[in-house]
Amino acid sequence: MGKKLNRANILVAGGSGFIGTNLVKRLLPIGAKIRATVYKKPPQISDDRVEYLKCDLTRKEDCERAVQGIDYVFMCAANTSGAAVMRSTPLVHVTPNLLMNSQLLEAAYYAKVKKFVWPSSNAAYPPTGDRPVKEEELLTGDPHESQFAVGWMKRYTEVLCRMYSQTLKNPMPTVVLRPSNIYGPYDDFDYETSHVTAALIRKVADRQNPLTVWGTGEDIRDLIYVDDFIDALLLAAEKINTYDPINIGFGKGYSIKEILQILLEIEDCSGIHITFDASKPSTIPIRLIDTTKARKLLDFVPKTDLQEGLRKTIEWYRENQIKNPLSKNEFTQSK
Repeated sequence: MGKKLNRANILVAGGSGFIGTNLVKRLLPIGAKIRATVYKKPPQISDDRVEYLKCDLTRKEDCERAVQGIDYVFMCAANTSGAAVMRSTPLVHVTPNLLMNSQLLEAAYYAKVKKFVWPSSNAAYPPTGDRPVKEEELLTGDPHESQFAVGWMKRYTEVLCRMYSQTLKNPMPTVVLRPSNIYGPYDDFDYETSHVTAALIRKVADRQNPLTVWGTGEDIRDLIYVDDFIDALLLAAEKINTYDPINIGFGKGYSIKEILQILLEIEDCSGIHITFDASKPSTIPIRLIDTTKARKLLDFVPKTDLQEGLRKTIEWYRENQIKNPLSKNEFTQSK
């Protein structure tokens, strides 16, 4: 990491969430002056060097208060959930996120923030089958039907980022990354809102038996460990100075069955009865992203392979999460 972020005034919006918590943890050693917003969930990193600010980012005045005196904004706050919620109540991903993203962008612009960094999502892409999707293919078709609402929300926010970065008379640089599925410590392990990897980790760690997975287990995902994603996030914040979206992933796909098998081997589990319920909601069957641009522009190559990342995550889960074993009627969700 270079010197641009050292001693800078940095806002981590969503400072108690998965990405925000890991980002705060990484920023502390470099001497950055950190302000982090929290809402309903309390901070997970306790450190006097972090100014925690309770904010409702759907409120304009709270966004304006959060960005005062800030150099860099990392917009890690988002309303997220698993496949079942996406299917039954898709607007839960639309209205609050559009309010937060648009109002924080506007507040940052008028506060003369130097750079706004926003993690988008691979959900915004149209389906491309087993071919890795490239950045320029974003608007070549609609998002997959299971991700239609959240995908268009992400696309609209990217339009806003592009506007602030490229079309205004006095632009504010925006940095947009489109990550694959991120996993690791401080993830959401609540079965109702978790993504597939965290849900599988919890089920294996808690020795759920029988272990039931939503879908066929054939869905393919590119998984990137959170430490690697934070590396890419910070590299992009320093090197990219305009809206120029970049895919961030490991660069290889794994089926849900393969992920589960690796977890079972790590935990040395045997005798667990595994079933797959194809009648339950899932999302796009295959999602692979092309990571060539990240290697070229950021010189970014992920360091953590899937087995090592899963091992670290399951160890963290066991050491830090309050034990609350899942019942046999709770299912993993694929996203």
